[in-house]
This record gives sequence, C-alpha cells and structure tokens, in this order.
Amino acid sequence: MSAQREILLEIDALALKAGERWLCCAFSQRLAAGEILVLLGPNGAGKTTLLRTLAGLAQPAAGKLAIAGRPVADWSPRELARLRGYLPQQPPDLFSSSVLETVLVGRHPHLGRWGWEGERDASIALAALAELDVEDMAQHDVLTLSGGERQRVAIAALLAQAPRLLLLDEPTNHLDLRHQIATLDVLRRRADAGCGVVVVLHDINLAARLADHVVLFDGHGQVQAGRCEEILQTERLEQAFSQPMSCVELDGRRVFMPR
Repeated sequence: MSAQREILLEIDALALKAGERWLCCAFSQRLAAGEILVLLGPNGAGKTTLLRTLAGLAQPAAGKLAIAGRPVADWSPRELARLRGYLPQQPPDLFSSSVLETVLVGRHPHLGRWGWEGERDASIALAALAELDVEDMAQHDVLTLSGGERQRVAIAALLAQAPRLLLLDEPTNHLDLRHQIATLDVLRRRADAGCGVVVVLHDINLAARLADHVVLFDGHGQVQAGRCEEILQTERLEQAFSQPMSCVELDGRRVFMPR
C-alpha cells in the first residue's frame, strides 16, 4: 500500500460573501500533495475571491481553512511565503528591470533580511525561465516583452519561489495555444513532484485536461466540489454557465462544446 499523501490544503464548510451577496455556500474540499484543483465558473462568481482566501489574503464569511495541517492564521507571513505562492490575475505593474531580476524576486522569502541573491538563487531562476521557454530573454528589459511573455515571466517567478502550494489565477491569460498547453504541463510536473496546485481557469476543456478536483461555481451562490470526472458533467456545466453543452470523447479525452 502506498504511503498516504500529505494534505496541503483543507477547506472545511467554507462560505464567501462580497458585500451582502453570497458567492458560495458552505463547501468542503481537500487537496493532497500531487493533486491539482481547478476553480471553474462564470465571470464574477467568486473564483478569484476564493483563491485570495486560500492564499490568506481575504477572510471567509464562515468555515475554516488549513494549509499543511495548520490554520492559515497560525503561519507567520515569512513561513507562509515559503510554503505557498500566489499568482494574481492582474500582476502588479512592472518597473524597468531585467527578466532575470524580475524572476529573482521570487527568491526573497528564502533570503535573510539583508541577504542578497546568490549563485544558487540565480540558477533556480534561470531553470524556471527555461521551464517557461523564456530563458533567452533573461537579460531583456521586462517592459519590452509582450503580454504573453510577461505572463510566462510571472509564472517563472512563482516557480522560482519554490512553494509547496501554488495558487494561480488564470495563468493561461495572454498565452497562445502552444504555451497554454506547455504551462499546464509545467503545473502537472510540479504536482507530480509533490506540490499541490490550485488554478482558476475559464476554459472547460483545459480544466478537464488538468484537474484532479474541481470546484464549480454557478454564479448564484452555489458550488459543487469533487473529483473532476464527477463535477465536469454536461448537466452541471449547463446549470453553471446557462448554456446548453455537448460532450464527446476524442483521443481518449472528454471534449465539451456549446450547443
């Protein structure tokens, strides 16, 4: 029997509100090392709010949240920065610096208060750039990059942080099809190496390709959470997105299409 995998994220009867509007009812979900959880649903349903809550940047209206077996509030900011990494949907505006310097920011949680990046940090940053296929831009000014290149640099900075729990809000934004799939493959490799990954996506078929678990928002305060194959069903998707759907199997994968 294989060893039980560590639970990196535990959501217990969690509920979220935005002002007076309930974004989601109480739901529970666990994420173990080696697994990927996708947050899926229509615009404005609460996916980003949930991701920020999982990152410890917002408070739930009800319920409990634990990371690696401890309540989020029990982690110091420095400990939390080493344990979990967060990629927002809209990364902050960048200032002029090289791509390598930008990615090295991800190493700051691992440095002393007055520490400087060393050869090992540079090696980790360069490896992250290579993983996202932007290593040849290491010395470019980040302000000269396209939107898709900037997005890949932002993901590389997250990888350079080397967190055990990765939280990403629409990481495929601005990416062409090849780099969308390549980015999903990077996240799968991180999970296979023992990380836990939570990703907000809008594309149902990318979610079906990537997810082990899904939290599906319906935009009216209800969510459904469970294994990917249980949640990604045409009836559930039709209810969530208010759009008739069809599902076909192609090359061993389920493909969802609007009708």
